[in-house]
Amino acid sequence: MTAAIHHSVEDLARFRQAQRLAYDCAETIASQMRIGMTERQVAAMMQEYLLDHGADDCFHQPFAWFGDRTAFRGLIALKQLKGFNPAFYPGFRRLEENMPFILDCAPTIHGCTADIGYCGVIGKNPLLDKLMDDLLAYRQLILKMAKERRPLAEISLAVDALCAQHGYDPRHKAYPFETLAHRIEKLADDGKKSHLAIANFGVRNVSELVRDYFKGRKEGWNPIWNSSHASNHPPTVGLWAVEPHLGYKDVGAKWEELLVITEDDAFWLDDDVPQVRRWKERGLWPN
Repeated sequence: MTAAIHHSVEDLARFRQAQRLAYDCAETIASQMRIGMTERQVAAMMQEYLLDHGADDCFHQPFAWFGDRTAFRGLIALKQLKGFNPAFYPGFRRLEENMPFILDCAPTIHGCTADIGYCGVIGKNPLLDKLMDDLLAYRQLILKMAKERRPLAEISLAVDALCAQHGYDPRHKAYPFETLAHRIEKLADDGKKSHLAIANFGVRNVSELVRDYFKGRKEGWNPIWNSSHASNHPPTVGLWAVEPHLGYKDVGAKWEELLVITEDDAFWLDDDVPQVRRWKERGLWPN
């Protein structure tokens, strides 16, 4: 199996910059959200923020889901469609008090892409708090097993088992190809201020993922990290956007961030992210 090219320290710094932009966008727009706004309005606000702060491309344009759509209860089963589903895109659902929301964006800056997920609520939602607290265990589990170089499919199955232990639905299985994570590749920095997107997805980033798919088929690795046989191989060197998504009844919660895999180690690209800060504030972060 051929590993991907190592990213330099400078590259990782630029990916970290893209990820911080994405989280800054989510936190800023979340602070501006008001009762009655629609998913489409919020997604448009996020897109404007990203463009105003230097994003020149994307893996996908911003998504926003409210209410039971955070658990994908209002969506057609994506795992059956394996691709385009209009119901997955931001719609006309209006935000209500105490209603959970998820914001997801994936900006590219000078060829470096991040893909993040952020959840919250205007008001109170104890169930959402519980899911967000429990998501710490998934971050720890994924990192531990990746450091041990356990097969990606085995890690995905361990995430599913932890969901069952908690009594949650693994809603990342509702994504196309039941994706727990996907690879992120460095793109050429061509100096352009904007790039083509089709159906809200950036053509360059998706093209790289498709190239990885065909390359991986020849070399025995999968750029889509899931529980399938195709992912039954040790972690492939490179960057992975990891997104465990939990659902319980009509509430869903997730985080998404970049995991760096080297030939003999694994680490999260940045520990200064909203979910980690939240766990520290709530006294959940290990000393």
